[in-house]
Amino acid sequence: MNGIIGKKIGMTSIFDASGKYVAVTVVEALPNVVTQVKSLDKDGYRALQLAAFEAKEKNTSKQMLGHFKAASTTPKKKVVEFRNSNLAKSVGDQVVITDVFAEGDKVSAVGISKGKGFQGVMKRHGFGGVGDSTHGQHNRLRAPGSIGASSFPSKVVKGMRMAGRTGNDRVKVRNLRVVKILADQNVILIKGAIPGHKGSLITIEK
Repeated sequence: MNGIIGKKIGMTSIFDASGKYVAVTVVEALPNVVTQVKSLDKDGYRALQLAAFEAKEKNTSKQMLGHFKAASTTPKKKVVEFRNSNLAKSVGDQVVITDVFAEGDKVSAVGISKGKGFQGVMKRHGFGGVGDSTHGQHNRLRAPGSIGASSFPSKVVKGMRMAGRTGNDRVKVRNLRVVKILADQNVILIKGAIPGHKGSLITIEK
């Protein structure tokens, strides 16, 4: 698996190669630095470890400072491993967008979804609400209704859909398409929505 670390800039619309008007997510993918190359003999699996986006030294642990120093690079915000990568790179080399992707490729995007805080069942799980959708309770239109069983099993079963914290979870969206690559600007345009807020760091995998 190959991939690159990027930053979600926002969304816009463009005309693709076939002339269709499509909504795309703009991802800034500055050159990633190879901080470690893992091998089958030494580590038990093959992987390429990449790091990207400058971080302050005071916000980086001493262990990671030493790790970045060994790779002859400055502290980075995000470090990601890509297993079974077929890129012929060494520690300290850079990986750019065109090393991994081409226009028309199908990719997956991994990010942290927007946090919504504590939400009710209608927003969290899509319960219907009005029109007797909550077990016929006439005066509680956004309530979840009954959640327990009778004398057996005399408890609320695990996995019951209830109110709670929503969002701020790791989300992977598959089968997105690379519409355009602006190599001179280190930007990749991907059809569809990608999890995360503007400015969040994401991982694009192939």
